[in-house]
Amino acid sequence: MARPPQGQPHPGRQLAVLGLLFAILYALVFWGPGTKGLGYQDRLHPKLGLDLVGGTQATYVASLANGQAPNRESMEESRKIIDQRVNALGVAEAEVVIEGSRNIVVSVAGEANDQLKNVGQAAQMRFRKVLKATGDTAAVAVNPPAATPSAAPSGSAAPKPSASAGAKAPAVTGSAAPSASSGGQGGGERAPAPSASASAPAAAPSTAPAPAPSAPVSADVKEQRAAIEKKVGAAAWAAAGKLTGPVDLSTDIKAGLPYKAFSTLSGDEVNALTPEMQFNVPTISCDQLDKRPAGAIDDEKSKVVACQGGAKVYLDVAKVVGTDIDTASPQLDQQQGQWVVSLDFSSTGQGKWTELTREAFQPAANDTCLTAAQALSTGATHCLVAVVLDKEVISAPEIQGVLSGQSQITGQFTAVSARELADQIKYGALPVTFEPSTTQTVSATLGIAQLQAGLIAAAIGMGLVAIYAFFYYRLLGSVIFLSLLLSGLLTFGALVVLGRTTGFTLTLAGIAGFIVSLGVAADSFVIYFERLKDEIHEGRSARSAVPRAWARARRTIISANTITIMAALVLYIVSIGAVRGFAFALGLSTVLDLLVVFLFRHPIMTMFANTKAFLSPRVSGLGRALKRTPTEKEA
Repeated sequence: MARPPQGQPHPGRQLAVLGLLFAILYALVFWGPGTKGLGYQDRLHPKLGLDLVGGTQATYVASLANGQAPNRESMEESRKIIDQRVNALGVAEAEVVIEGSRNIVVSVAGEANDQLKNVGQAAQMRFRKVLKATGDTAAVAVNPPAATPSAAPSGSAAPKPSASAGAKAPAVTGSAAPSASSGGQGGGERAPAPSASASAPAAAPSTAPAPAPSAPVSADVKEQRAAIEKKVGAAAWAAAGKLTGPVDLSTDIKAGLPYKAFSTLSGDEVNALTPEMQFNVPTISCDQLDKRPAGAIDDEKSKVVACQGGAKVYLDVAKVVGTDIDTASPQLDQQQGQWVVSLDFSSTGQGKWTELTREAFQPAANDTCLTAAQALSTGATHCLVAVVLDKEVISAPEIQGVLSGQSQITGQFTAVSARELADQIKYGALPVTFEPSTTQTVSATLGIAQLQAGLIAAAIGMGLVAIYAFFYYRLLGSVIFLSLLLSGLLTFGALVVLGRTTGFTLTLAGIAGFIVSLGVAADSFVIYFERLKDEIHEGRSARSAVPRAWARARRTIISANTITIMAALVLYIVSIGAVRGFAFALGLSTVLDLLVVFLFRHPIMTMFANTKAFLSPRVSGLGRALKRTPTEKEA
């Protein structure tokens, strides 16, 4: 092969760079992040959008505050809370993303209209005193271990609830603690360590206090409870209704078997039960409680049941709510050298908080909250107050004083965990209000049909470009075809990698963007080859015509592709949904086409210029006989 003209890079080096890019890209496809546990065929699957595989997509639009969109931090915190709600529903392959400045899009596989209708509602943060606690004994109650003849059932069969695996729970202190010398403990004597019976307060039904009268229920709830009674059986339902405390499995390992049918209830069905039944029935697990619908325990005037560290906790009415907090912030306590979360309450909220901390710090003689605190926290001497968001107890600190000023939640926090707790308290009610915008459901059958239609359309577009190229440019048509093939392989590999690393999904609109990019690629071919024809018609030889045509066409190609990329970028920034996917696909394919132009098309043309076939107008399609000068032949 002849040496390229002076100042021109050797075509082999450019092709080597392209080969290296292919090697790196497909190494990431087969062995990069996200490939662990996948078969080799599965590693070649890009992430497809719901319009191609079927599913439900709901869009929620944030309301404007004083005419301005929410800030990015508020939107991100809202996305995290909504993501937690969606995952708590148990839906498969859920994805929650922010689009633009005001939109949060929730996408799940399959039909989930009813499941998504409440996830954008503004849940409220609640502060509730922990009244009772018992272990999540469902697994033991449903399948009691076989009794050994040498030993009677022990209390270990019913695991003790533990919120901190033996570590002391976080505590709440404040500027109005009783005395500095008492360390916020009020000078009281330390309560004895909890016994096995204290960890699962299960007094016999005959001696336990009677439950409070049930609140009036709607006709729908009555109907649902009647259906549940039929499902679990009249005997089990009647027995559960008479319970006045959790069933104590430490005295009878099989005492939970009469309630076994309750373990089959769904989250919605468990939500229809009274709080006393949710807490007392041993076969109702924390997993079932966590699957209750969003807002299941939001009623601030009702006692509720939640889970904390593998224990079921019975919570008092909410006497302080999220709107009573002015701000929450993480701070580093310079004296103690540890991170704390500082709470500042509003003027009305401060009075409510002071009264709640007084109840928890100085409980009445018959108050069961102290027993619950001892069961949940090793060494607790005062009651716990749970910070509840949706169905999750995000913290249950011990109250260490009657707090009338700024309060602090102390514990073994890091800077990150303190910030996270502060944000959850501050933004617990969702930092912004959302309105449902659109909900779209695509069946799996329709999604597959749309995917097939998109691929067929792409194949037809590429085929038409290839037919035109071979008809009009003959040998040069092979350059066009190979360029499109390489560009397609680069695009496919990029889609697979981006899907695993950034979550990018290929939608029907994205396929449309790739099809449009075929026209952009064809434009660059026409510009280069027509400029090459002009150089040949002016009498220049093949070797001199190719670099001259490239130098003159290159600027036009770069300018045209840059305009396309800028248009795609602007469209991506200002748009949402399907239009954004179209813009991203168009911009990505245009950038990759530029790589192919510089690293394949021009180098391969330089190599063709030194072949005999290229000199024939019938083969090359350049329109006239090409001759080499004596100098070129000698070279």
